[in-house]
Amino acid sequence: MVSVSIKTRLRAKRPLLALIFIAAAALAVASCGGGSDSPDEGSLKGESLAGTVAAPEFPGGHTWFNVSEPLTLAALRGKVVVLDFWTLGCINCQHIVPDLVQLEEEFGDALVVIGVHSGKYDREHDDDSIREAVLRLGLSHAVVNDPEFVIWNSYGVNAWPTTVVIDPAGNVVGSRSGEGVYAAVQPVIVRLLDDFSDQIDLTPIPLDLEAEPIATAFLSHPGAVLVDEDGGRLFIADSGNNRILIADLDGRLDRAIGDGEQGLRDGFADEAQFNQPHGLELSADGQTLYVADTRNHALRAVDLASGAVTTLAGNGARAYVYPLSGSPAKDSELASPWGILLVGDTLYMGMAGTHQIWTMDLAAGTLSVFAGSGREGIDDGPRLAATLAQPSGLATDGTFLFWVDPESSAVRKLPLDGSGVVETLVGTGLFDFGDADGPPGVAQLEHPQGIAYANGLLYVADTYNHKIRTVDPETGDVATFAGSGVSGLTDGAAASAAFAEPGGIASATGSLYAADTNNHAVRIVDLASGDVSTLALTNLGVAIGTAQGRTIKVSLPAQEISPDADTVELRLSAPAGYKLNDLIESRLTLSTSNADAFSPSETDVTFQVSDHAVELQVGAKAASGQAILSATGEIYYCREGEEAVCLIDKVDLALPITVVAGGAAVAVIEYELPQ
Repeated sequence: MVSVSIKTRLRAKRPLLALIFIAAAALAVASCGGGSDSPDEGSLKGESLAGTVAAPEFPGGHTWFNVSEPLTLAALRGKVVVLDFWTLGCINCQHIVPDLVQLEEEFGDALVVIGVHSGKYDREHDDDSIREAVLRLGLSHAVVNDPEFVIWNSYGVNAWPTTVVIDPAGNVVGSRSGEGVYAAVQPVIVRLLDDFSDQIDLTPIPLDLEAEPIATAFLSHPGAVLVDEDGGRLFIADSGNNRILIADLDGRLDRAIGDGEQGLRDGFADEAQFNQPHGLELSADGQTLYVADTRNHALRAVDLASGAVTTLAGNGARAYVYPLSGSPAKDSELASPWGILLVGDTLYMGMAGTHQIWTMDLAAGTLSVFAGSGREGIDDGPRLAATLAQPSGLATDGTFLFWVDPESSAVRKLPLDGSGVVETLVGTGLFDFGDADGPPGVAQLEHPQGIAYANGLLYVADTYNHKIRTVDPETGDVATFAGSGVSGLTDGAAASAAFAEPGGIASATGSLYAADTNNHAVRIVDLASGDVSTLALTNLGVAIGTAQGRTIKVSLPAQEISPDADTVELRLSAPAGYKLNDLIESRLTLSTSNADAFSPSETDVTFQVSDHAVELQVGAKAASGQAILSATGEIYYCREGEEAVCLIDKVDLALPITVVAGGAAVAVIEYELPQ
């Protein structure tokens, strides 16, 4: 059985231009989200694949990401252009990111990929949400926000993801919907580059990659948390940093599992690699941590005594075929496993990529489908006939398995023993979502991703509503528990506290722990009062070197320096409401492009203070000429007050210097950290 899920927006208008999209046979054999076979080689021979209808130009007034200025198709003549129509919560859209990266790496500056974000959900129209998704998914190509579906409609698109190919003359070649993009599009690009060989323009487009406004020192888009109440341990899926962090319940870090680089590699804690892990679960004896390694399409196990990581299922490839009951796990592929839950020797997995729930018998090492036909939807009924929609977080009361389906904004349930039928507690359709408390049929959620059971209630991370909600597992009644509904980072009383797209949640010790994904923080919610606080992480040094993140490059205004200058002064300050972090040493490395003109006498500068700003002086030697003085490294700082989130700024500061008579006696590197 093959997965053929696709997300369709039925209310889109389709102009006549859509009729030309079957022009290229290689693109016309598109699948429905689950992939496709490579195009028939015969379809790529003979006549040119050049298009005959001009591609609609991008309209003005849209927000662009990762570029210094909006792109135009007119300026991209001479390049093959691939448009990727996507929406950030769609798992099928996320699946094609590696295909786009592979195409970019293969064809270099002859190809331009442009992501057209036409968001399904209201929250997905916000620039900030798209910017976070660009960072979370590691996109390094241009992205344009198309909230009113202007570009979408001009190209006659009706499904996520849809790929459109434009030839170097600016004409549409064809389009396809679904996954399997590389196999279908790569031969078309090869042929187009041959057909237009005398017109290809290899000039790079001006990229300006987004930088996180808050880049935490130890957390980047955390996806899940797990609390070991008996052992006093907190496990954090630090998804954006491709690692697992282990701390005590007060936030004191003990160790990091994973070297921070994207990859699928087993080994000890400092050499193993993950790719945006999410779900976490602990063995009954507390000795093994199970990890849903989402972007690796794998299930991993961590020996907590040695720190060694092993792969239990999955090989890095996305599964298109469902496992037969009792299939060997080591020989099986997975599809974006998200939430996981252990009951006895059975590990339940929200297999988001196939819209199913799978189980793994840990004793036998086998996989089976537990629920879901593989078709995306919200149909209740017998467990293998019911349709699910990107199941993510899982929870249990000991009798029922509960889960959230983000793409139908739903909460579902099914007996753990597989008897009975799938039932929907909250949710009515794939395009029905909102922010409303009340009974079933009235209550609405928006793309929830986390769920936990405590005190007879289900607690749901209502991700796009920036709230924690409660759901009565018997009646389906929904109530807001914490969160104002406005994206932000504010502690305090439940009604006024603010979250930013919370993901995985867990309950223990009378509290909820939430991975507050776009705040890059762990939040704690008191189950009795609903009061919210932010966990302050300490003992930060144990994780140095495993947070990758993007380096912020800053070109400082040029300075004229006297030949007698003998000092470099660094003036570094935190933004309002923040202070430099004295719990860990900040470090900068100084270097020069021309030591004959200007050079510092020291290369390593360190400081460890709790003030708002610091001034440091280093000796220098000047002569004559020009040089670029660079300061690269990591600066640590913390937000003041209750929400004391600790941050890191990875910087590459460049100061152009000209040594001339009458110049300043001191070269000054002045920089304020971002808020």
